Amino acid sequence: MKFIETNLKDAFLIELEPRGDDRGFFARTMCRDEFANVGLNSDFVQQNTSFSVHRGTLRGLHYQTPPHGEDKLVRCLQGAIVDVIVDIRKDSPTYMQHQMFELTSRNRQQLYVPKGFAHSFMTLEDNVEVSYLVTATYAPGSEDGLRYDDERLGIEWPLPVSVISEKDSSWPLISERTTTLY
Repeated sequence: MKFIETNLKDAFLIELEPRGDDRGFFARTMCRDEFANVGLNSDFVQQNTSFSVHRGTLRGLHYQTPPHGEDKLVRCLQGAIVDVIVDIRKDSPTYMQHQMFELTSRNRQQLYVPKGFAHSFMTLEDNVEVSYLVTATYAPGSEDGLRYDDERLGIEWPLPVSVISEKDSSWPLISERTTTLY
């Protein structure tokens, strides 16, 4: 695997290194030792899958508050997404900055999202499947999120939002929050 630093501190884009022959290819998608060599947590305790029927479906921006923060390893298995992460760690030099990545079943890239980041993705095609590993189990009382259309974030989504949950469209704006983000 190739670990490529992003513009956001501690987040990495990971490219697979397929080994191929006339049957196809084989590639490692996660290796505890390789992750440790780069300083990344690989103590994954849960794997989640998301399937979205319609192009323009938006999920997020989600995160879990301490002490239930989670690192994520995100991969698009079918179709294509634009994945957006926002650094919400107050002490980070990239605090409140975001970056966008196109993850597809064709480019097979993965995104390592550290604790203290809000995470979201928008489907670029119909019938998209995304899988992600997480380092903490889901804790409903620690779930929080940011509004995808908060002007403070300035995220320019590539498509109009066609489908979004009521919860994701109702997160408070950053200017309306009475508590710290992370």
